[in-house]
Amino acid sequence: MSAAQVLTAAQMRKAEQLLFDAGTSVTELMEIAAGGAAEWIRRVAAGRSVTVLCGPGNNGGDGYVIARILREAGNAVKVIAPVPPATDAAKEARRRWNGAVAGAGNGAQGDVFVDCLFGSGLARPLTAEHALLLRDLAARHCYRVAVDVPSGIASDSGAVLNERLPRYDLTLALGAWKFAHWCLPGRALMGQMRLVPIGIAAVEGAAQLIGRPRLAAPAADSHKYRRGLAAIIAGPMPGASLLSAAAAQHAGAGYVKLLTREADPRTPADIVTDTAPLAESLADDRIAAVLAGPGLGRDEAAKAMLAEALKQARALVLDADALVMLTPDMLGRDMPMLATPHDGELETLCRNFSVIAEGRRARALALAKVSGMVVLAKGPDSIIAAPDGRVALAPPSPSWLSVAGTGDVLAGIAVSRMAAGADPFTAACEAVWLHGEAARRAGAAFTPSQLAERVQEALAAAL
Repeated sequence: MSAAQVLTAAQMRKAEQLLFDAGTSVTELMEIAAGGAAEWIRRVAAGRSVTVLCGPGNNGGDGYVIARILREAGNAVKVIAPVPPATDAAKEARRRWNGAVAGAGNGAQGDVFVDCLFGSGLARPLTAEHALLLRDLAARHCYRVAVDVPSGIASDSGAVLNERLPRYDLTLALGAWKFAHWCLPGRALMGQMRLVPIGIAAVEGAAQLIGRPRLAAPAADSHKYRRGLAAIIAGPMPGASLLSAAAAQHAGAGYVKLLTREADPRTPADIVTDTAPLAESLADDRIAAVLAGPGLGRDEAAKAMLAEALKQARALVLDADALVMLTPDMLGRDMPMLATPHDGELETLCRNFSVIAEGRRARALALAKVSGMVVLAKGPDSIIAAPDGRVALAPPSPSWLSVAGTGDVLAGIAVSRMAAGADPFTAACEAVWLHGEAARRAGAAFTPSQLAERVQEALAAAL
């Protein structure tokens, strides 16, 4: 699976330090980064006037370099810096700019506004003076660009640190993606996003951005069991498990079986229904992966079914009701497991497993480590955390996914990928991508069953 790394501010500093240790100076690296950003801005400006807001640090230094390059390209450029440069590289960049620098906005207006006030190192709110200047300049320009991370957004979390921050049309990440680029609420202010490479090497332990999976058609000698038998445990609300089963059929498994107390006349003919006692059904060693939770219920019978799945399954996906009922004493076996909680279920799991952490990413990681499960904290900015510390972030999916039943579809895709042989972390990444791609293909205001039908097209796009 292709993936791009996502770095914390501390990881980015260390990665840059490796370049400095190898002989690249700070000024040289600034020229590379700002030069790449300037090329993007030159294209979107298309000869129009540009106002660059520079801060005191190296992000401000990037701004001076951008201004100089745009001036050389023929753009009318105005530079505003409420405070002078404080780093050696920023001072050198201002010297090379060798042009007028205004200390205040003074009603400056134009076509393109470039925010280089503060970058990825910011962890506290902007001062009232700086916030007012930023908002005023952004409002007076038609097109707004943020360099690296928009000022006022925390790089490591995506938290919005000031009220009424501007919305940008384009955000240019320098060197590597930061968590803020993919985490709400900050991500919603960034507009289109582009990555400007500067030669940063792969960072050990870095989070990854989920990309298009590299899947393959079944081998020439495949049969239904070799492709994977996925079993879905149905409860008293069979609609949810039927949605999961429909999605699983389109996500690569060779055989999807519904394990249920009694047959439901709504079950499609191409989904096998097994009404034998659950313990007997799960004893089939051909079952590669089991899904428990969608429509399972939370009564004593449901708890017994969950316990049986935890006892017998070779690999297990837990969703919905199963997550609410799960407690640490129920996890006695070492097996591949994936949990797919939404925020409310994640909160319940953390409470049941005595996890205390702040933020979705930290909670998902802590829960994964204490439980041994891969945790897919699903939502508009889904995060996948593994017990070994790996983290993957999902790019935005269509907001039309915010409808009941789409989580059942996601769980069905995940169990299908695990039945087909993927480990829980890989299956989670594949499921999130396929889920989002199916939503893009489903268009507007789709039903969950329509979403499940589009999973086949999403799978084909990954072959």
